[in-house]
Parts: sequence; structure tokens; C-alpha cells
Amino acid sequence: MDFSLAPIAERVRAAAADQTPLRIRGGGTKDFHGLALHGEVLDTRGLRGIVSYEPSELVVTVRAGTPLAELEAALAERGQCLPFEPPHFSKGPQEAATVGGMVAAGLSGPARASVGAVRDYLLGVTVLNGKGELLTFGGQVMKNVAGYDVSRLMAGAWGTLGLLTEVSLKVLPVAPGEATLRFEGIAQAGALRRLHAWGGQPLPLNASCWVPDEGVGTLYVRLRGAVAAVEAACKTMGGTRMDDNAAVAADWAACREQTLPWFSARAAHPEHALWRLSVPATAPVLALPGGAEPLVEWHGALRWVQAPESAGEALREAAQAVGGNASVFVAAGAGGTSAKGIFDLQSRALEQIHARLKHSFDPAGIFNPGRVARAW
Repeated sequence: MDFSLAPIAERVRAAAADQTPLRIRGGGTKDFHGLALHGEVLDTRGLRGIVSYEPSELVVTVRAGTPLAELEAALAERGQCLPFEPPHFSKGPQEAATVGGMVAAGLSGPARASVGAVRDYLLGVTVLNGKGELLTFGGQVMKNVAGYDVSRLMAGAWGTLGLLTEVSLKVLPVAPGEATLRFEGIAQAGALRRLHAWGGQPLPLNASCWVPDEGVGTLYVRLRGAVAAVEAACKTMGGTRMDDNAAVAADWAACREQTLPWFSARAAHPEHALWRLSVPATAPVLALPGGAEPLVEWHGALRWVQAPESAGEALREAAQAVGGNASVFVAAGAGGTSAKGIFDLQSRALEQIHARLKHSFDPAGIFNPGRVARAW
């Protein structure tokens, strides 16, 4: 075992013996999300550094406490990237997102609907379980030995199954061609119709965002791929091409980090929570309580809504009616530190599966108790 892991493993074993809860924490940039934060902090930031990077093989192995920005910078130097655009939600150098936190949260950015999620790029992990045992799953290639795909199980587990110490990721080259088109004065229904139609065509769609502004909507569509394909799509799709590349990149980053004016406006309504509605991309405009207008991403599959938590039943019913689900992403209140609802399982059987997995990896229940389920 790595010398830097020995004291951490010993602490985990002692915590299991004493039934002492531990709160796994990297940069803490996603502390706002989850049911509750309990336990003594187990800081992962000492587990830092890129272990190996093979640009020709499109594979990187990195320690979990490594700042996400540091990994992205190393990839950018070789013309490569994490195509799923993980959000940072960083508030400064003391609260910088880590690679382990990226995997544990399993959150993806604007390109997720086109390129896949965090878990789709996770090749292998090393994890310290609730017994203080160091376990390795997967590897550095897309296909490994037959068996359960435990590595991807860690994506979105929010640290409840164990402490990630090292991860191997598939990376991709930065697309040679890119353009963003703006369509002004388009209602949500019209934007969804266009996105659905484009989705059935061989177009290099990468990301989309429909934003309402005082009753008038604007649709932004980002194209990425071969230069010829992007140029051809720009000629056939219409809209206005945005030529200020730096400003456009900043806007998409603001969308990813939820700092667009639409998100910032919630500060004026502290009674509102930020709701995340995951629905089929082909779902129509939803009847939302209070006439709320969502911000729509992922070609229609992700709809952000600002509404009081008392509107939860209506929002869940609206999402479930089209085969989706709704959950609180950021709790009401300017300083909210708990989402008060991370999963909307709607299935007793699924809840039992989650509970059995938790017990298998963390029999003493010491890792992030209450973060994703009140029972453990």
C-alpha cells in the first residue's frame, strides 16, 4: 500500500471499529448537494498527482485528490480533454474541485447528451472500502475481464461506497471544428421541435441550451466535429453564428458552472430551490407550477426549474408523466448546503439493491452516512 494511504486506511479501520462516521471530502465544491453532511472530515487532497498519461492511448491515471483543473490543463497541453465537461463549482483555490469528487458526483456538463457521462469514460478505480481494504477494479482499457463493472458503480455514488484513491479515465482529442449558433425569439416548444428534428439528422450536435428571458426565448446550439461537417451544418441549420470564440466559450462555461444570469436570478428568491428534471429528450413542454419557465439543456433531456420546495409533488408528477423524474439540486435559501433530495427512486426493489451494495462495501456504514439515503 502507498505510504500516503497507510494512515488513511488505519483511520478507516479505527472508524469502523468505533462506528465513527467519516465524511469524505476533496475540495468541498459540491457540499451543497445531498441529504445531509455528517461525520469527521476525511480529506482526500493529499492523494494528488497524475500517475500515468499515455496521450497516444487516450488514457490517463490520476490520484483522486488531484485538482480537476490541473488534470484538464495537462490534457489541454496535448490537445485532449474530458469531453463530458464536468462542472467544477469551485469557489476559489481553497475549494477547488478534485478528480475524485468529479467521479463521486457523476455530474456532466452541456455536452453530456451527445458524448456520454462521466461513467462512460471511467476505465478503472482503486478504492478503500469500509474495512480499510484497498481494492482495484477495471484497468486502463475499455474491455477487461468478465464480471461486474464495479468501476462505473462508483460514478455518482457520492462517496458512500468507499474512498476513491485513484482513477483511470479515457480522454479524447479536442474536436478540430466548433461553432455556436444562436436562434433568437424562439419559444420553448419551437426550440424542442427543432432539436428533435436535428437529432434525426447526421449533424455534429454537441450541446444546446434554451434560455427564457422575459418571455422571449433564445436557443443556443454548439456544433463540434470535423471542420467540414461543422461548416456544412452552419449553412443548413440557420441561426446566427457567434464569432467571438472567447466570449462563446465563457458562456458555455457559465452554463456548465450554473453562473448564467438565469441561475443567478434565483438569489432574489431565497424561497426557491433549483430543481433538476431529467426527462426523455422527446418530451414536450411540461406544465410547471406557477408558470415557471425552465432552462433546457441536453437537447431537451435536462430541464432546470426554479420553484419552492412545496412545488415538489407537482414537479415530480409532471416529470413522471413523461417518463422522467425530478429532484432538488440546490436547496432553497441563498446559503443552502443540502439538496434535501438526491434520488427519486420510486422503487422499493431499487432501494434494497442500493442498501445491499452499501452494506457490501461499507458494512459499518461509516462513509458519508445520510448523504444519499436517510437509512444509511
